[in-house]
Parts: sequence; C-alpha cells; structure tokens
Amino acid sequence: MKYDFTGKTEREAIELAAAELGLEQDRFDVEILETQKTTLFKKGYVKIRVHTDGSEDAALPETGKPTDRVTAQSAGRRDEGRRESGGRESRDARSETRIVADPMPQNEFEQKLVEFITTVIQKMGYEAGAEIMLREEAKLIIKLSSPSSSILIGRKGKNLDALQMVLNVYADHLGRGDLRIVLDAENYRIHHEESLVRLAYNTADKVRQRGGSILLESMNPFERRLIHTALNDIRDVETKSEGEGLYKQVRVIYKGGYENNRRSRNPS
Repeated sequence: MKYDFTGKTEREAIELAAAELGLEQDRFDVEILETQKTTLFKKGYVKIRVHTDGSEDAALPETGKPTDRVTAQSAGRRDEGRRESGGRESRDARSETRIVADPMPQNEFEQKLVEFITTVIQKMGYEAGAEIMLREEAKLIIKLSSPSSSILIGRKGKNLDALQMVLNVYADHLGRGDLRIVLDAENYRIHHEESLVRLAYNTADKVRQRGGSILLESMNPFERRLIHTALNDIRDVETKSEGEGLYKQVRVIYKGGYENNRRSRNPS
C-alpha cells in the first residue's frame, strides 16, 4: 500500500505518517517525492510517500492529497512544536515532554519492564542491569549494562532488536501498546546510525569516482531511510530500495552512469 503525507520537514511528515498508520517508523519505507525549501515568498515543505506491506492501514486513503484529518493533525503538531519565546518550531515536537532524569523506575510499569528484561537475559545465561535512559510522551529508552554487551547486541544489532521486540510485546501486554520501548546497550543505537551515515557518504564518493552503482547489504526500513535521507541532497547521486519483504537492499547510483553502464552490458 502507498500513502502520501506532507510536513514542514521530513521528520514531521514521517512522524505524521507513523501516527496516522499506527505503525512504528521502522516498519515502513519512505520515498521523498518533493522538497520545497523556504524562500522569501514560499514556505518550505517535504512530501513523502510511505510504502507498507501490512493491512493495518487498509481504511486509510491511498496516494494523493492528504485528507482533512491528516492536515488538521499536522497543523496541531506544528502548533504543539512552537516555542513560546519566538514561535519557532522545536526540532522535536515532543521536546517539551522529554525527561532525562532519574534512571530508576518511577512507577510500577517501568519496574515491571526492567525486571522482565533482566530476567529474560538471566534465563539466556547472562547478567545485565537495566535503567531508564530517557522518558518521552510516546517513547521510553532503556539502557542495558552487562559484561556480555557485545553478545546481547549481536551481529548488526540483531540480538538487541529481538530483545527490544519482546520487550515491546510485553509492554503491550501491560496495556501500554501506545508507548514505544527502545532498548540500547553501549550506545549502540547512536553509533550504528552514525556508521550508516558514514557508509552512505563513502559509498556516494565511490560511485561518483567510478560511475555505475553499488548495492549495499540488506537493511531494515529504518536503516534504509537513514541512507536515503543522508544522500537526498546530493544531486548527481540517487538511491533506491531493491528486494522484497522487510529487509531490502539499497542501491546507490551515480546519475548518468548506472543506466549507461547497464545498456553497455545489455545492448538492445
């Protein structure tokens, strides 16, 4: 299924899409359709197209202009994000409710999450401690500390992703399916995002020097979106996802090189 959303920034449009579709941001692909920078006479905006594989959003309108309900919600989010001092929007629409404070559980729900994840890890045969790293209105980040952190993270973070998924299922069982639980260890999430952005730029440099294209390893939607976004403003390089299912590959293409090289290998 495909749906179009528009926001003042790419982040706002993606958050709006996640809210409307009722999906986590790493469960759908995003294609940048149009970008308009703010000028003296025009306000900037970003139009995206969301690609989903599920049926949860079957009742929503397909591609085209956003519905009035979408537009109204977008306007509400923009108003919510404005700063009192100058009317400028916050970089994070929920920054007003973000709390980085006491790492100890503050209520029964947080206590149950911490006890659950540490118990699961103990049953796996490892020791780990857990503390609250960040609290937001719709997100809670829990940080693990363990002498076996590298094992808990796993290759490309797959073990950490699996533990995070189990923890989110448990949170839903406790009646908090509206809250996204993020599990981290050794600041892996931040370092991983930084390494993906570096990979994007390094790959772009290679295809500009050689021409043609480079196909990256399979990635989840969130990882692919980092690659697409990082290279979105490089005019002579484009990206596209290839494959089926949740994990797809990103092809980084030098414009004018990829098509010409393909034609030379497969003359018509």
